[in-house]
Amino acid sequence: MIAIAKLTGVLARIALWVAGAGLIAMTAMIAAQVFFRYVLNDSLIWTEPMSVMVMGWFILLGAAVGIREGNHLSFEILLYLASDRMKAVLLSVSDVVVTGFGIGMVVYGWQLAAKTAANTIPSLGISGAWDFMPLIAGGVLISLFTLERLARRAAGLPTSSFTDKVDH
Repeated sequence: MIAIAKLTGVLARIALWVAGAGLIAMTAMIAAQVFFRYVLNDSLIWTEPMSVMVMGWFILLGAAVGIREGNHLSFEILLYLASDRMKAVLLSVSDVVVTGFGIGMVVYGWQLAAKTAANTIPSLGISGAWDFMPLIAGGVLISLFTLERLARRAAGLPTSSFTDKVDH
């Protein structure tokens, strides 16, 4: 379990760095678009679709890391009132649902990518399937990280949820 936690910790850090770099890149692209459009009166055609694609990456990678770290949105009032055993059951049910959601992101994202693979994004000259790659990658990481949480909880280890803190 320790080796798996170290591996997923490395994956989470990489995802977080990629998400941060994506946020910076998107900001630079939007700034360039504003400068070119309003100062040079010559719009860049590729910045808007590329910015949206990059935004998908940093949102979904960041969401996956947030799920792993237990810092994602939750409604936890019931957890404060529940016994430790019930708390573990409720957190596990939540993780199973999130895992299913992540798997759905992969499956349906793959189907969408397959359906748009023959299309070309005109301003970028790349396959339309690239629009759905962040959905697939985010779904893989969300599924992996929630499965890790389930395995840690089953082994009696802390899961870095809102109700317990753990060092990685």
